[in-house]
Amino acid sequence: MPFCPPYDTSRPPLYLFYLLFCFFSLISGIQPADLQILMKLKSALQTSDGTSAFKSWESSNSMCNFTGITCNSDGSVTEIELSRQNLTGVLPLDSICQLQSLEKLSFGFNNLHGPIMDDLNNCVKLLYLDLGNNLFSGWSAPDISSLSQLQYLYLNRSGLSGSFPWKSLQNMTGLVRLSLGHNLFNPSPFPNDVLQLTNLTWIHLSNCSIQGTIPAEIGNLKELINLELSNNNMTGEIPVEIGNLVNLWQLHLFNNSFTGKLPVGLRNLSKLERFDVSMNSIEGDLSVLRFLSNLVSLELFENKFSGQLPAEFGAFKKLVNLTLNKNNLTGPLPQNLGSWAKVSKISVSYNCFTGPIPPDICKQGTIKGLYMHHNNLTGEIPANFVNCFTLLEFRINDNLLSGTVPAGIWGLPNLRIFDISFNSIEGPITSDIKHAKSLVALHAQNNRLSGELPAEISESTSLVSIRLYDNLLQGKLLIPTSPITIFLISDNRLTGEIPYMICNLSFLKIFDVSNNNLSGKIPQCLGNFSNHLWVLNLQMNNFHGAIPDTFAKCNSLELLVFNDNHLGGLLPKSLLNCTNLAVIDLGNNMITDIFPFWLKALPILEVLALKSNRFCGPIGNHNTSGMFFSKLRILDLGNNRINDFFPYWLEALPNLQILVLKSNRFHGPVGNHNTSGMLFSKLQILDLSYNEFTGFLPKNYFENLNTMMINDEGKNESQYFGKRHYYQDSVVVTIKNLEIKLPRILTIFTTIDLSSNKFEGEIPEVLGRLTVLRLLNLSHNNLTNHIPPSLANMSRLESLDLSSNRLTGQIPIQLTSLTFLAMINLSRNQLIGPIPEGKQFGTFENDSYEGNLGLCGFPLSMKCNTNELLPPPPLPSIFQEDKDLKFGSGFDWKVVLMGYGCGLLFGVTMGCVAFKRGKPQWLIRFVEGKRKEKVRRCNNQRPRKRRN
Repeated sequence: MPFCPPYDTSRPPLYLFYLLFCFFSLISGIQPADLQILMKLKSALQTSDGTSAFKSWESSNSMCNFTGITCNSDGSVTEIELSRQNLTGVLPLDSICQLQSLEKLSFGFNNLHGPIMDDLNNCVKLLYLDLGNNLFSGWSAPDISSLSQLQYLYLNRSGLSGSFPWKSLQNMTGLVRLSLGHNLFNPSPFPNDVLQLTNLTWIHLSNCSIQGTIPAEIGNLKELINLELSNNNMTGEIPVEIGNLVNLWQLHLFNNSFTGKLPVGLRNLSKLERFDVSMNSIEGDLSVLRFLSNLVSLELFENKFSGQLPAEFGAFKKLVNLTLNKNNLTGPLPQNLGSWAKVSKISVSYNCFTGPIPPDICKQGTIKGLYMHHNNLTGEIPANFVNCFTLLEFRINDNLLSGTVPAGIWGLPNLRIFDISFNSIEGPITSDIKHAKSLVALHAQNNRLSGELPAEISESTSLVSIRLYDNLLQGKLLIPTSPITIFLISDNRLTGEIPYMICNLSFLKIFDVSNNNLSGKIPQCLGNFSNHLWVLNLQMNNFHGAIPDTFAKCNSLELLVFNDNHLGGLLPKSLLNCTNLAVIDLGNNMITDIFPFWLKALPILEVLALKSNRFCGPIGNHNTSGMFFSKLRILDLGNNRINDFFPYWLEALPNLQILVLKSNRFHGPVGNHNTSGMLFSKLQILDLSYNEFTGFLPKNYFENLNTMMINDEGKNESQYFGKRHYYQDSVVVTIKNLEIKLPRILTIFTTIDLSSNKFEGEIPEVLGRLTVLRLLNLSHNNLTNHIPPSLANMSRLESLDLSSNRLTGQIPIQLTSLTFLAMINLSRNQLIGPIPEGKQFGTFENDSYEGNLGLCGFPLSMKCNTNELLPPPPLPSIFQEDKDLKFGSGFDWKVVLMGYGCGLLFGVTMGCVAFKRGKPQWLIRFVEGKRKEKVRRCNNQRPRKRRN
């Protein structure tokens, strides 16, 4: 600073000159000081992309010409605007705030780090401060209470944490914009200090740990045009006082825990253009929103809204984005929806809307995303949708739509996702699909599409995912030339062989052509053409020949499903290269081999189904000291030619849930040895029937069947075995000499079938500990002695077959407590005495007891202690069989086995109701794997996902 010595004021002419000299000396001193500060700032920061925001910052240039610098008329620095310059480093606020005239400091959208130093308090003349969108991670915001003149404060997305000094805002009475969102501040309620800043027009406090309710005093901030409180932990109702904010342009409250209804005061916000309260728990109807005709974007998804959509929405001329998915909205959509506005996105999925699709959504030629899936919409796809040239995503799946796809829609040029699955849409896929050059996903499964695949589909060169399963398509299988990763076309009527073009799909992940009429040999390349392939499903076709022995190393194959074909030969040893295999299902073929114990090398194999082939020889009693098949859940070797003792190495499999060895030539004793430990503790299905096992029943196994002992009341009765996509665990069970395939296995299903062997001795009392066993079949053995009363403890038992043994004594009266028992067969034994009366025993017929000459009482014609004939029972049992084992309605009784909520055998009560009323179509779909029931309930609450 220049020094001005004392001057004799008695000389007026020179006095004015002296003052001017001192003034310019002062100015010349300030400017070099500001320049030094700026040069220090330059040395503290760098650019991360190699460019230089400081290229003009040279001491030879005037600092007022530096990039980002603004000076006042005195030449002092008033503004530093260096936002979006890719700057890195620590901001030297200790020197910056020595700029005496600094009013604006803007470093937003850079990569600055380190602390925001307390020296910021020295910038007392600041009107504008922007340090947002930086990397001040791990540091807290400093006290800024000295910045009383501040009008604009931007610290959003700056990485700050800790407690924010809300009281610092008290003196900023002129603050217009406050943006602190997206910082990990300590949780706090909505700050009262903000409520005193009545000049605020902009509040951005999203995602900064605000909790509690919105204060009613928010209504005092009447200058607000923007209020953002999203992604916090706020609760309670939206206050009615929000209706006082008549200047609001944007209101974002999404991803909180707000409840209650929309406040009636919202109708006052006539200037509101953007309203988002999605991902909350707000309920009630949307009638209050019908007055907001200036809305541009309305997002209400994932709430509990109900009622109909206001008809006025169809007349909103500015509405560009309407997102209402995952609510409980009902009724028809306004038929003029989208016809007036240049709409870009409409999402109303996961509701219960009914009626037709509004026909004029594409009228303005701007729609890009149309999402109406998972509703109950009816009618046809509007014909004028062929003009939706801007459409990128079109999802109307899971509705009740019918008719054909209008010509031209298959070939919309910009369409990327086309999903019409799970409807009743008919007709062919037309040749105009060749124009769909942008189409990535074609999903039309579960419809009634017919005809042949058009050859022009190969011209849709962007296709990645094709899902056409469960239709009526016929003709030859066509393989597109595009980079397909998912190709699902099962459950159709395709014929011919798999084209060799399949070998060119090097990115294929899922290939499922199951349940068609395809034939020929399996292409040799299927084992090694794609390192990405993880699902290969060819089941239920007419393929023949050997399985290719070309499975390459390091492949990704997880599911190999070839069951129900005519495949023969040996099991290929190259399967050992498929170390990711979890499922091998080769059942119902003609494979001739010995048991492939070498598959033990596959570390994560869960399902090994080799049933109904020609596997022969011994299975082997291998050393159980090592770990092998440790992940195996299902082993099904039924209906083969295996001749061996019981394979005790199976006891070492810790995760085995289903074991089927039925219809082989196993012999010798089962269990009852000195092996210690938990044996078959997770087993839920055990079928050793139709073999030649001898000795006593395996008491030690029964003692360890923990899964059959655990109370299953808390289990979800609609959950099924196996959680893998594209494969469903299944099993065949035998009831009353009828084999029934369960295409899905309920997790509560448990069964033991040891029938048709040569077991002898008595029925162990320990069986009564299996309290959640559903089916027990010990028939056709040489069992003796009495029926243990402990079987009455099997409270979930629904089918009990002890027929064709040599059991003696009376039928335990305790069995009448089995309230789920729907079938009992005690025929062809040596039982005596009265048949117990009451409860389920009143529904069983003569054939349940025939061949026991010593039995008497209902339903037999012989009274106890008399020869008087009894009249026949008034009602037939629901298990009565006619010539073709079907009920008079034509409904196969196998549905009883599947059950639906009341027990696996459907329960007597529910069973009687269903069959008295006739053929229950919804249950037939459930059992036979047909089309699902389409009408959805409207009160399903879906789990919320927080939106970042």
